Amino acid sequence: MVLENILIATFIVSAISLIGVLTLSIKDKLLHQLLPLFVAFAGGSMLATAFLHALPEALQASTPGAVMPLVVAGILLFFFIERFLHWHHHHKHHHSGDKGEQKPTTYLVLIGDSVHNFIDGTVIAASFIASWPLGVLATLSIIAHEIPQEIGDFSLLIWGGFSKKRALAFNFLSALTAFAGAILTFFLAPMVPGLVSILLPLAAGNFIYIACVDLVPEMHKERDTRRSLMQLAVFVAGIVLVVVVGSLLEPPGA
Repeated sequence: MVLENILIATFIVSAISLIGVLTLSIKDKLLHQLLPLFVAFAGGSMLATAFLHALPEALQASTPGAVMPLVVAGILLFFFIERFLHWHHHHKHHHSGDKGEQKPTTYLVLIGDSVHNFIDGTVIAASFIASWPLGVLATLSIIAHEIPQEIGDFSLLIWGGFSKKRALAFNFLSALTAFAGAILTFFLAPMVPGLVSILLPLAAGNFIYIACVDLVPEMHKERDTRRSLMQLAVFVAGIVLVVVVGSLLEPPGA
């Protein structure tokens, strides 16, 4: 049953890579208005999942002296991953290139996303192995973060010279590496004692890093007061949703 839950959750997260096709029918102005709200919601849900569920779950299985260094290690790990593999998300492109020419950046996009998705798979598997509620919440948080990221990746692949169909296909293939991470984690967990106790703090570090380094600073770029308040409301809504869903998923007497 745990493996089924992991595979279903991983499939749902991987399918988010196809969301790029929806952007073709959405007006740019509406998309521009929606993306900051997705970013805010993802930031709130990730922080809440990390501090209210992943860390408490890890501390039940280990000691603060063992868990907290792993959280810091997780933050450093994902800093290095983003610094050396995901730099393209924030890189400014100055050359338009010839129409139809595929730029090397597109392959960096795919390589970076494949690594990122592999890690998402390990997070999903470790979370479901720890508990079903944590698995659901981790999956929801990853989905919230994946939506704006995948839309951005799809746009970058189009910019890099891919056709729309080719961009969708390659983006989906890179998303499937999440299955490799999930399945590897599931089968290694029984053979490596304490593996989940190591992966949960690393996952918490992942969520904290993404929320604090990528998502919250993005919210600070908004200068319009009304839209800033909307972002704040959605950010809080992400936290509240994790709290509510977490309480509903907890078994009675837990």
